[in-house]
Amino acid sequence: MISKTEGNFTYLLDDAYIHLAIAKNFALYDVWGMTPHAFSSSSSSPVFTFLISVFIKIFGNSALIPLAINVVCASGILFFLTKYYGSFSTKTTFVVSAVLVTVFSAALHLQLFSGMEHLLQVLLVVLNIYFLTDWVQGNFKNSKPMFFFYATLLFLGLVRFEMMFYFVSLAFFLLLTKKFREAVLVLLFGFFPVFIFCWFNYQHTGHLFPNSVVVKGAAIDFSGNILAQLRDLFLTAFQNRSFYKRCLLPLLLLSAVLIIDYRNKKSFKGFISNNFLLLAWGTTMLLHSIFADLKSILRYEAYLMVAFAMLIIPRLTAYFENFKKVYKINILLTFLIAGNVLLMISKMVFSHKILLYGSKNIYEQQVQAGKFLQAYYNDSKIVANDIGAMSYFTEIYLFDIVGLGSPQVMEFKQKPNYSQDDLGQFVGAYTKTHHYDIAIVYKEWLRGFVPKDWEEIAVLSIESNAVVSQPDVTIYCINPAIKESLKNNIRKFNWNKNVKVKFIE
Repeated sequence: MISKTEGNFTYLLDDAYIHLAIAKNFALYDVWGMTPHAFSSSSSSPVFTFLISVFIKIFGNSALIPLAINVVCASGILFFLTKYYGSFSTKTTFVVSAVLVTVFSAALHLQLFSGMEHLLQVLLVVLNIYFLTDWVQGNFKNSKPMFFFYATLLFLGLVRFEMMFYFVSLAFFLLLTKKFREAVLVLLFGFFPVFIFCWFNYQHTGHLFPNSVVVKGAAIDFSGNILAQLRDLFLTAFQNRSFYKRCLLPLLLLSAVLIIDYRNKKSFKGFISNNFLLLAWGTTMLLHSIFADLKSILRYEAYLMVAFAMLIIPRLTAYFENFKKVYKINILLTFLIAGNVLLMISKMVFSHKILLYGSKNIYEQQVQAGKFLQAYYNDSKIVANDIGAMSYFTEIYLFDIVGLGSPQVMEFKQKPNYSQDDLGQFVGAYTKTHHYDIAIVYKEWLRGFVPKDWEEIAVLSIESNAVVSQPDVTIYCINPAIKESLKNNIRKFNWNKNVKVKFIE
């Protein structure tokens, strides 16, 4: 990876530098924000960002801290997966195969280099299932696994907010098994930290959740037709190709396992008691597909794939230990297993491409833009759309046209029925009134609303794009007084050899 980035370790996503920027500013300036100048609720994983800030405070500002955290999380995942699968079989081949299938089904090797919170999320999910399974096997009487199970719930919601789907689903199926106290405690331990954060966030932003959740997440307007909105959300989810590519086969395999068990049970109560955790995670996946995201280097659904593997693989031990004897017993089940194996292989192929070019793309585009600003405009007023590296490497005054780092844009986008022209006029007026200097943005993201006072100066282009939204970034001059110096600085800067700079005359 570093051979393509001039020896500089670079994460696979610009989002990693959003965590780093906020953590740096919180550790060094006591400001929870993309810049040292203002609060912004831009992190979708408050626990992960806070953890980075603690290490920056202790060890100093280093971009390698998220990688170090992920290495520790990955080690914990492998350790506890080995212990978990070892409790179902003493055969080494089963344990090793089960761990490898779990890791590669969720593309965890890819998440290691993303610099994001998803390995921490997966580690907590692994611990949650590990201790819950132990607690259930002891008929809910052993206090040690109970303690660790509830402890994981305290952190899960603030590592990723979509874990709330799991809290609701698990509590529902615990209620069906008449575990009323346990269901209430799941909701209490899961949601209490989230409620505290929401209260704090609301005091600062007027919104319950971080900007990224507000901007990107599905929302329901309770003043409108709720049933119609829910219908639209369901239709949107099931028309999403990512759902079929990533979730359909695991859900079908889960359904087959449940049907087999249902046929073997004498009562519905026994079926629910034996499968409440599988049912809870199946429901979690459906809720995630409807209300959350399934895109971006397989990271959002990684926790789901790990949970599915941990719950389904022990039911398929015979397939791992003696495949030739059992594969003909249930041809449909064998077919679904084969389909999921092919899905895992396709993820490995996809991951290989991302590992080859992801860091290269981020280094040549976002990091180079950030270094350019650091060299010439370190404390200037800058407009951007990919805000991670540009904010982390500088101390700029940021205006984010997406809204993750700028509440003004997010508030504007909450207005009903605004047009792209309206947004363009707002961005143009705001950046002019507040004396912004430069914009470094994807022209395509402006969607035709380029403010009339912005002058296109240069286009930065990269090749072999695997992870960034667009291969071309445009530099606009907003402040006419710096036009010539901006051109000269673009010429003088030592751009990476793979970045093609084209001036607009």
